[in-house]
Amino acid sequence: MGMRRQGALFLLVGALQLLLDWAVFVAATAQGVPVAPGNLAGRVAGALLGFWLNGRLTFAQDGQARLGWPRFLKFLGIWLLLTVVSTLLISAVEARLGLQQAWLVKPLVEATLAAVGFFLWRHVVYR
Repeated sequence: MGMRRQGALFLLVGALQLLLDWAVFVAATAQGVPVAPGNLAGRVAGALLGFWLNGRLTFAQDGQARLGWPRFLKFLGIWLLLTVVSTLLISAVEARLGLQQAWLVKPLVEATLAAVGFFLWRHVVYR
């Protein structure tokens, strides 16, 4: 599958993933969960959806899903690194500007990290 089609599917899956991640984050922190665990909960929900959909659709090869434990472990390593960056950035915004600003900044942080993640997942996880 060409990079253009993969990119388009990745954007579609990413939008769904981002929406779920953000909704879980906002719901959790609105209920009093601290920002770091709330961000982790949102990213876990989004990651599980994203790994499955990207393996089934975006990076599938000849109609065959590209999932399984070996790929998941590679995905997890990259995801952990991106999650640390995301959590540090969003926590810093919350500490300086407040929770509502963290809610607004989260989609921008995650979209930026998704751009980096696309190339890492394409070349490391789903190749």
